[in-house]
Amino acid sequence: MKNKGLSPLAAGGIAAGVLGLSALIGRRNAPDPSHPRIRRWYRHLDKPGFTPPDQVFGAVWPVLETLAAVGGYRLLRQPASHARNASVALWLGNSAMIGGWTELFFRERRTGASTAAAGAMAVGTAALAATAWKVDRPASVSVMPLAAWLGFATLLAGEVWRRNAD
Repeated sequence: MKNKGLSPLAAGGIAAGVLGLSALIGRRNAPDPSHPRIRRWYRHLDKPGFTPPDQVFGAVWPVLETLAAVGGYRLLRQPASHARNASVALWLGNSAMIGGWTELFFRERRTGASTAAAGAMAVGTAALAATAWKVDRPASVSVMPLAAWLGFATLLAGEVWRRNAD
């Protein structure tokens, strides 16, 4: 009997659950009018000139996380193997770290720790892309934009940390 991946329903449920949980955590920490304390703090940070407008963040993150969820779905559908399992573990870990980053940066205001977390996510997502390439190339390609964005986010977070360190 050939080793199969998860059914479409199970893989879709997991991918949707991961995406939904990440969105809920991110929403909990968003610097928008529903979180005035977070919004006020974020607006008063000294940010570099290459900081995108807030609307860009709001538009980019859902797309990147959805692409990653599609990649996760595709990986879960593949037959279990060391590379597939490692890819799934990296995807789940990175998805959890995205929510953790928003908690560190926006809620706890730990700009240094959030910079380190952004760097770890960038490296982890690059590792996910490399590992997934051996399993399912479309899944690998689906996380490459996230890896690039996280590299940029690491530079941005580091500059915010440097400019606002006490």
